Amino acid sequence: MTETASRTTIRTGILPAVLVCAAAPAFFVLEIPWLGWALLALGIGVSWFVERGRVTASGPSLTRDLSLIAIGLLIVSIIPLAAELDNLAMLRFTLALGGAVAVPYVISRFVYRDRAISFPWRTRKRWGRLQWGWLVAVLVLGWLILPFYFITSGVYQNWPVVDSPELIARLFVGVGAVGIWDELFFICTVFALLRRHFPDMVANVLQAIVFVSFLWELGYREWGPLLTIPFALLQGWIFLRTHSLAYVVTVHLLFDAVVFAVLVHAHNPGLLPIFLV
Repeated sequence: MTETASRTTIRTGILPAVLVCAAAPAFFVLEIPWLGWALLALGIGVSWFVERGRVTASGPSLTRDLSLIAIGLLIVSIIPLAAELDNLAMLRFTLALGGAVAVPYVISRFVYRDRAISFPWRTRKRWGRLQWGWLVAVLVLGWLILPFYFITSGVYQNWPVVDSPELIARLFVGVGAVGIWDELFFICTVFALLRRHFPDMVANVLQAIVFVSFLWELGYREWGPLLTIPFALLQGWIFLRTHSLAYVVTVHLLFDAVVFAVLVHAHNPGLLPIFLV
């Protein structure tokens, strides 16, 4: 694609992409389902109108790729995202979040017959000193920042009280599972699909809108976006540098390990006397 054609594609495609990604805050922040549905329909409709005269063989279809993102968002939006630890809630999360990754992947691979969505777990490159150093930094920064955020803002109360070994174990599994899902959906699905049509920086900002909106309903409220926006953008950037799902998942799980410990500490003062707050 020539530079002029690329600029034209960005100019005509950015509006429908923004509309589709804006459905995420409609669903998960404002919690107005009809607005999310309208934004998804409008975004895909505008994309189809823009692309209707194009030859599909000339490149990936923005309409198809936005439809995959829309399907994932619709599936996630059908369940409440408030953190709960009972069997029914965990089953509900498993089916909805799993479906939001699996359904777009199956449609992309077997209906659209492309490989737009993939999960590059490992690469042949070893992690360097910078990568290992960042893993340590994630733990240190989490230890310093997260207790202050969760406890002083009171957002830890958005997660259920965990005052028994069983509930603590359920919280550990739930936090880790959602963390892995975040990378499968926001990075390997949403970000990957958007990168087929926009520069990396633009695609990263758009996926961050979706990522942060989901985290808001999950419980990262008050001034949480000051933490979750940089985190979402960094995860996209790290994936671009490493092309390794294993690495971004490791980063996320280390972050979530601190989140888990902080939640246990907040609900059970004195049980984990390792934090400054």
